[in-house]
Amino acid sequence: MAVPAGVDLAETYVELSYVDAVRERRRRPLLDCVTARFEDVAPVRPFRWSRGERHFPGWYWASTTGQHVGFESWLERDRLILLDFDPVVVGIASQPFWLHWHNGERERRHAPDYFVRRSDGSAVVVDVRADGRIEPKDAEAFEVTRLACAQAGWEFERVGEPEAVLLANARWLSRYRHPRCLRGSEAERLLEVFAAPGPLMAGADAAGDRLSTLPSLFHLLWLQELTVAQMAAELLGPATIVRLANGGVR
Repeated sequence: MAVPAGVDLAETYVELSYVDAVRERRRRPLLDCVTARFEDVAPVRPFRWSRGERHFPGWYWASTTGQHVGFESWLERDRLILLDFDPVVVGIASQPFWLHWHNGERERRHAPDYFVRRSDGSAVVVDVRADGRIEPKDAEAFEVTRLACAQAGWEFERVGEPEAVLLANARWLSRYRHPRCLRGSEAERLLEVFAAPGPLMAGADAAGDRLSTLPSLFHLLWLQELTVAQMAAELLGPATIVRLANGGVR
């Protein structure tokens, strides 16, 4: 990879390649790409399924965007759920671009797992890898990604296994993430009932038939219009205390 004249070699020179809005592949210097909406791009490599494969790729429907986002392992899928559950996240793309750099011996490339856009306009590049599965070549890729993100004004996170209780609660609520789970009249009654904090199941019963109100209740918890105090410390259950969050507005 040729380094253009005038580039400060004290910093790793990085180029990005990605698929643009008209499905054409482009490769440009990192600093020419910092304003691009990578939360909207297509993945730079396909998600493949094959018999005997040790990985578990798939597609997750994200309620944040109303679109499917790819993953290549259960760990990546779990992180997607937590990103989708995060109320400040407004955009998620998987495998958004290749980072290209030269390590002094050869050209290398790395595709981060996710590009995330927050509601304040800031961006986070996320790599998902268990702590015990980081090889030297992975450590180099993550460090170059961190440095590239610092140059671009993005944050970088290398994350491993999430907190077990938080993940369990988010996975349960994710079953009710689709808007079809919410009925307007039931939502209004639930918000009225939990204006005074109370037990989850008792509130569902107070709002109507629990078979009808529970899907709406779980959807409101997913949206975080209703919340619980110890989402990362206690599993949701009938006695969990539910309350309004931010006046019931996400």
